[in-house]
Amino acid sequence: MRETDGKGGPFVAVRRVSQGPPRGSGCRSSPAEVVTGSTAWIGRGLSCVCAQRRDSNTRLLFDLTPSQEGLWALWYAAYPGVELYGIISDQWKEMGWQGKDPSTDFRGGGFISLENLLFFAKNYPKSFQDLLQKREGVRAMWEYPFAVAGVNITFMLIQMLDLQAAKPTSMIAAVFLKLLSENERAFDVLYCMSFKMMDQQWLAMRASYMDFNLVMNSTRRQLEQELLLEDVQRIEDMPSYSLLKR
Repeated sequence: MRETDGKGGPFVAVRRVSQGPPRGSGCRSSPAEVVTGSTAWIGRGLSCVCAQRRDSNTRLLFDLTPSQEGLWALWYAAYPGVELYGIISDQWKEMGWQGKDPSTDFRGGGFISLENLLFFAKNYPKSFQDLLQKREGVRAMWEYPFAVAGVNITFMLIQMLDLQAAKPTSMIAAVFLKLLSENERAFDVLYCMSFKMMDQQWLAMRASYMDFNLVMNSTRRQLEQELLLEDVQRIEDMPSYSLLKR
């Protein structure tokens, strides 16, 4: 099921929350050659050759695109030791993508949403896993899907900060540019904070899938309030930064 705001805005697909992480098949391995989550891989058109051995068969994956490399890295950051059997696979649904091919879900957030998720997994693994596995609080029967919610958060931040404009058009955008000058990964960190904040709002509101857009709007208001606090000079000064755990 998909929710929209009626104006082409964020969307979310919903599913029943699973009971625990995806099950492996007993064959577990980790890729030796995957991207690390740095922004350096974006747009370079890199290709790689990754080999994984299963039983007596060797399987080669040739010429992955940058986005596919990112997805490959995201899977093993999210589920260490659980083998991904293909870049297009039903396994992705366990992470909260709508179908077998996560690239079809990027839409409004663009591929920057993939980089945001990968940064989150690599830099704040405790918080990332708490959200992915829905470990905190009393969860709804119909939960927001983790990955698609992450894409919506990227889309919301791009709109809130007016990042597509040539120059700041709001006080919020101007404040963020100052934070960005202090920390070039400020957007990624703000993304991680926003995800944690959204989950807190979700739990506080005892929300279910019909409430997702209300939760996102509430999250945006709280972010705007924190960004405008006088004593916020760095991204780390925002009160919600304390939500992040490594």
